Amino acid sequence: MDLGEQRAIQDWYVKFALQNVSGVSEVASFGGFEKQYQITVDPNKLTYYGLSIPVVIQSIRNNNNEAGGRKFELSDIGYIIKTTGYLKSIEDIEKISLKTENATPVRVKDVATVQMTGETRLGIFDFNGEGEVVGGIIVMRYGENADAVIKTVKAKMDELQKGLPEGVKFHVDYDRSGLIEEAISSVKETLLEVFISVSIVILIFLFHWRSAIIILIQIPISVASAFILLNALGFSSNIMSLTGIALAIGVIVDDGIVMVENAYRHLSEAQLKDKVS
Repeated sequence: MDLGEQRAIQDWYVKFALQNVSGVSEVASFGGFEKQYQITVDPNKLTYYGLSIPVVIQSIRNNNNEAGGRKFELSDIGYIIKTTGYLKSIEDIEKISLKTENATPVRVKDVATVQMTGETRLGIFDFNGEGEVVGGIIVMRYGENADAVIKTVKAKMDELQKGLPEGVKFHVDYDRSGLIEEAISSVKETLLEVFISVSIVILIFLFHWRSAIIILIQIPISVASAFILLNALGFSSNIMSLTGIALAIGVIVDDGIVMVENAYRHLSEAQLKDKVS
């Protein structure tokens, strides 16, 4: 398929379908050629027939529309009348009458050349240096859950794939789901590392397993409280919030170690005084 046909599929099939997905704000199309009818007017012929550019433009506009009629009833059945006058081919444009001269209509083809062409492009959409392709960028609505929107869009693309012509397929060049999954995985690894390192540090310096459990309990409670508050206030997790939680774990553990060590020292001193007395 040429780039014009690919762009037509993107603009009139893929774009409208993906825009209806929940959470999607816009689908911006790139690449290819936007098909358009180009009418090249011959000024000498316009002068010969006594016409002008505005007359040609207005005539084409008047012949490229639909008009609704009235409703009438026949045998207890209502019918709505309408006329369909949209231009569908080069021949339809060429046959448009501009004026009548000596009972002979002057048509567009008498004063201009009509051809199918592409709109002027400001750039191209290249794929890995292998050639031009047609694509689009999906813009998410503000405040939506990125991970949920991406999954819904991919599911919709699987449905649309069945309706694409043979040889045409989707290729996802970039989406944020990989970054989101890596961020979540990083937080999980950080939590696991903190659990292990804190347990080792407390057991070595305090040699007291109950103190280690007290500090370890603080970590899941603090992290869970943060997510509960985010959900209650209507905020979705993002890269910054996950990173902040991962960094705050060190502060939580640090405070816990200081407090437990201080309590352990006071309890030890109190027990020692009791034994001396």
